[in-house]
Amino acid sequence: TVEESCGKCPPCRIGTKRMLEILERITNGKGEPGDIEKLERLAVNIKSAALCGLGQTAPNPVLSTLKYFRHEYEAHVNEKRCPAGSCKALLSYYIQEDLCKGCTVCAKVCPVGAITGERKAPHVIDQDKCIKCGACMEKCPFKAIVRK
Repeated sequence: TVEESCGKCPPCRIGTKRMLEILERITNGKGEPGDIEKLERLAVNIKSAALCGLGQTAPNPVLSTLKYFRHEYEAHVNEKRCPAGSCKALLSYYIQEDLCKGCTVCAKVCPVGAITGERKAPHVIDQDKCIKCGACMEKCPFKAIVRK
């Protein structure tokens, strides 16, 4: 919507850009206390002050998700987790030692070499290297890899 704005009224031109910045901050795990309320106030103000239909309806998806899924926004900001599992910045993959047989399948499919371990011994995922693609979890024959 930011790109679609004609740019004539500040609520739409600037407000939608600010909404996008807050949403990106939240989904990247950098949400701060007060961001949800700020996002909601901004959306309501844009909706009431915009001059055209685009600006008046642009905040609707945000307002709707805040109404029905506020708990998910709160999890992103307060707990730094994504209940839906769709925000990569808030995901982590772990190998459950008790289930890992050391078959090396996960290490072989990892595109960045983030998984290490000896054959027939539990493996470990280096969280700094992991790109959170999920390839390891898909291929593990023992279901030893979990996403949190």
